[in-house]
Formats: sequence, C-alpha cells, structure tokens
Amino acid sequence: MQTEDLAVPDCGGGESFALMVMGHSMAPEFNEGEIIIIEPEGLAKDGSYVLAWHNEEWTFRQLLRVDAGWTLHPLSPAFPDAPLADLSAVRGVIIQKALPGRRRASKFYVGM
Repeated sequence: MQTEDLAVPDCGGGESFALMVMGHSMAPEFNEGEIIIIEPEGLAKDGSYVLAWHNEEWTFRQLLRVDAGWTLHPLSPAFPDAPLADLSAVRGVIIQKALPGRRRASKFYVGM
C-alpha cells in the first residue's frame, strides 16, 4: 500500500466524504474550521476547488488552466501556486462547504 492510499477515507466506490479546512491558504472563501464535502468522481475543470495529492501531501486548492498545463492555486496571496503537468494528482472536487452547527451557512459548488 502506498503512503497516499493510507490518507484516503475508506469510502466505498465514489462516495462523497467530508474534511475540515485547516489553515488559511484558501481564505476568504474557505475558512479554518469549515467542513468541505468532496466528490471523488466529480468533474475537475478550470475554476473547480479540488483535493489533490501533490508533493507527497494532500492539498486543497483551486484548479486553474494555465498555458499548456494546470496549476493548484491558493486563494490567499501568501501561498504559492503549484504547477501540474496533468490532472492525475486531482482526487476529488469540492461540492459543498458548511460551518459546523450552522446549516444555513452552507454553500454549494456543483456546476461551477
């Protein structure tokens, strides 16, 4: 079993799963402590928010098309972009965010 496989939630097939946002690299759209819902088989396209396995760690970024490739883009300017040769690092697309205990604070990202 590879290291990256150990960190993947044990969901059957393409079941969605939730993670908590840690850090400030995706602020102001996603703040620390918010819950994001990831669709493993979601369609990753330019502008999507994605979960990716990059440089031996999991990262949550916005996927942007640049020139002949792709980049993982943090929303905070304090963090650098991470170029990608292709989309093989992308493991899921964020489809929803929520603030724990505040159901009305949910936001959906399907169809972005």
